[in-house]
Amino acid sequence: MQKVGVTGGIGSGKTLICRIFGVLGIPVFDADREAKRLMTGDLGLVAAITDAFGDEAYSANGSLNRAYLAETVFNNEAARKRLNELVHPVVIRAGEEWAAAQHAPYTIKEAALLFESGSYKKNNYNILVTAPEDLRIQRVMERDGTTERQVRARMASQWPEEKKAAFADFIITNDGIQALIPQVRKLHDFFLQLR
Repeated sequence: MQKVGVTGGIGSGKTLICRIFGVLGIPVFDADREAKRLMTGDLGLVAAITDAFGDEAYSANGSLNRAYLAETVFNNEAARKRLNELVHPVVIRAGEEWAAAQHAPYTIKEAALLFESGSYKKNNYNILVTAPEDLRIQRVMERDGTTERQVRARMASQWPEEKKAAFADFIITNDGIQALIPQVRKLHDFFLQLR
């Protein structure tokens, strides 16, 4: 079975692309959602995060103190790197176990930091979803109710599209002009032929 990664910068529309693949009957692993689950559900990871970031990383009820952790890592490159070093291997392992249990012609792994984490190496193919920066900023501001400055700060923690494109096997353009379904369908047909 082929494994396909899908990534893109914040606001690029990678989740929408993955939903289209899902409608076509392809199982999708959402690495970001799984990371959030594992950060409270995997006891080894919880202990490692607590050791690295202190008891403040979790609330008394065991839920992740997202505000504290976000403030800690978004303003500190070393702290962000440390958190990623703890979380990424656990999520990558969970993704591999999930993919092995699927019964489909191929699987999709959606991950914002697919290339940054190195997990793209475990895929047969990787797709980059691109969109103009101003459109990405507008989408995130509308979706999350954030400011342009906040969106740009989040963008700064990801690789630029040009760097990601060098690692991508395929690129889907989500600029609001080019139709998405034909782009996805073409790749879907290609992956089906590999069986």
